[in-house]
Amino acid sequence: MNAPTIRVLIADDHAIVRQGLRAILSDTSDMVVAGEAENGIRALQLLRDGSWDVVLMDVNMPDRNGIDTLKLVKKEFPKLPVLMLSMHPEEQYAVRALKAGASGYLSKQSAPEQLVLAIRQVASGKKYVSAEVAEQLATAITEDDRAPHERLSDREYQTLCMIASGKTLTQIGEELNLSVKTVSVYRARLLEKMKLKNNAELTHYGLKHGLVE
Repeated sequence: MNAPTIRVLIADDHAIVRQGLRAILSDTSDMVVAGEAENGIRALQLLRDGSWDVVLMDVNMPDRNGIDTLKLVKKEFPKLPVLMLSMHPEEQYAVRALKAGASGYLSKQSAPEQLVLAIRQVASGKKYVSAEVAEQLATAITEDDRAPHERLSDREYQTLCMIASGKTLTQIGEELNLSVKTVSVYRARLLEKMKLKNNAELTHYGLKHGLVE
């Protein structure tokens, strides 16, 4: 008797990435890519219209970032496993994604076999994390051990990473679909929380803690 097919929805704004993921999964006997979404809004539409077993979701998407979309998905479909994919190193977003409800987090640099293993694992109701992420999670459990940037909200943390990578408030606003005024508020909050004075200090902090690629 054949194992039931895992129906996968891919949510990523890059067509080439979606095509690559589809190609990897087409070589498996127990998975099928049953739909693709180029943004968070489309992903939610497809989820409401069909039956799914696993969502592969990019952390960075144009209309609404992956973490925000993840929260909306988990609100409507609390039992649906979501595996987050990202160009960013695991240490940047993995713990936040898992805390927001993701069943796993995988770098796009990972080997195809790792992706297939991760999908099977989250589809079976388990979590998928690398050894490095597991260690981060263990550390994050103790509030007092957390670094200043780990106490920021998701939006504040995103703003920190983007400022540290050299982006202006205008560029950040465009990328996150926020007004420059709102981005300025996030910047002011994170400076206050982290006891830093300006963008130069933010950038230095980001480089020191490996938050900038």
